[in-house]
Amino acid sequence: MGLFEKFIAFIKKENLFQPKDKLLLAVSGGVDSVVLCHLCKQAGYDFAIAHCNFQLRGEESERDEQFVGSLGEKYGVQVFIKRFDTATYANENKQSLQVSARNLRYRWFLELTVSEELDGGVTQTKDPTPGWHFTMNENKPRIFTLTAHHANDSVETLLMNFFKGTGIRGLQGILPRHELLPFLVRPLLFATKEQLLSYAIQHNLSFVEDSSNASNKYTRNYFRNQLIPDIKKVYPQAEDNLIDNLQRFREMEILYQQSIQHHKSKLLEKRGSEIHIPVLKLLKSIPLVSILYEIIRDFGFTSHQTDEVIDLLTSETGKYIESGSHQIIKNRKWLIIAPIQSEEAQHILIEEKDKKIVFKAGQLQIEKYDVEKIQLVTDSSIAMLDAADISFPLLLRKWKQGDYFYPLGMKKKKKINRFLTDQKLSLTQKENTWVLEMNKKITWIMGMRIDDRFKVTPSTKKIVKISYLPK
Repeated sequence: MGLFEKFIAFIKKENLFQPKDKLLLAVSGGVDSVVLCHLCKQAGYDFAIAHCNFQLRGEESERDEQFVGSLGEKYGVQVFIKRFDTATYANENKQSLQVSARNLRYRWFLELTVSEELDGGVTQTKDPTPGWHFTMNENKPRIFTLTAHHANDSVETLLMNFFKGTGIRGLQGILPRHELLPFLVRPLLFATKEQLLSYAIQHNLSFVEDSSNASNKYTRNYFRNQLIPDIKKVYPQAEDNLIDNLQRFREMEILYQQSIQHHKSKLLEKRGSEIHIPVLKLLKSIPLVSILYEIIRDFGFTSHQTDEVIDLLTSETGKYIESGSHQIIKNRKWLIIAPIQSEEAQHILIEEKDKKIVFKAGQLQIEKYDVEKIQLVTDSSIAMLDAADISFPLLLRKWKQGDYFYPLGMKKKKKINRFLTDQKLSLTQKENTWVLEMNKKITWIMGMRIDDRFKVTPSTKKIVKISYLPK
């Protein structure tokens, strides 16, 4: 079977697109994308060409742009050319040139697939692309963007991911269909670079060379030009073996994800904006590290934080860790994953058996004494309450509008908002004030004043002592 027949077979096998669909080919002018153009023409597909000029290689960038324009004329298809001020974009966004070029390229491809421009003509523009906002038009023909990534590119990605530590998912290399951008497909992943070059020579196809490919200052080029050739000196079939294994790794990932979804369905309980996980059930899950990582990664946590979450499983109530968007809190027999801004995430139940509670503002130490065995103190960071009036569980939370209590020494209730204002607290101090609640009654504004209804009296026999140790 020749390259063309394998090309058609691969598209059908992976169900990348249908013969009637419109195609937008990402063409740099190199041998890979030139072969892609020729194969699509031979197959009779309806396609247009898109070329990115990142303006990073001077005259060579201009040469590539002109070459791709002539390629469009050769095949009689639309050509879209976009010039990017890549260096400025990278500097403004504090990204590498490679990351910036990829982001700009894919953003533009996305915009083209939903635009009206594919109806005809040659489009050129020099301004940077706008944001990612777009609206899909379901009445338009399906349009797919094709890139010319091949098997060797996929092996390089596999090795780069392996050394970066991306797990089984990264060992799949480059997928035929982009995971996040389903309109983006790679129909040449079945072929090696050598096979594409041989096809180009066989069909007298002209192409241009990117001189930056010879430089090892870029990570991929180092793998391509130095590391893989050095490995092949010891294991000549290494690259071929890795190409053969790519399909196996994809199948491994499918089985892995099926198992992870099975565990998630048994462990995760959704409650509003929160996810609740029973600690005892999680501890029995095998393999714990992999299952836990796959759960927390969806909420912005890294693999390096997995051990911290495992420590939470045996920690005291109230301890937590955070990602950029979520926090994981230990609350008695549960792990709770909640958005950081979630009010519910800041609620901690305190049971009678709890002796120590760690929370965002510090920690609480809870002790119980016979009245004759303890000396009363007036320290505002210590609440001494009549045990007879306290029924657990207590609720530890931030105060909210509408809360009120009976300040010690007063028989009339007072809004907490007014009390904090009278204490001359700043807005930030107000926002960071916590209370203890029992049966919807505030027992203590922590670090300030207890409620008069729970004070120690001459008839008190046992005292609950709660000490607040702020961070």
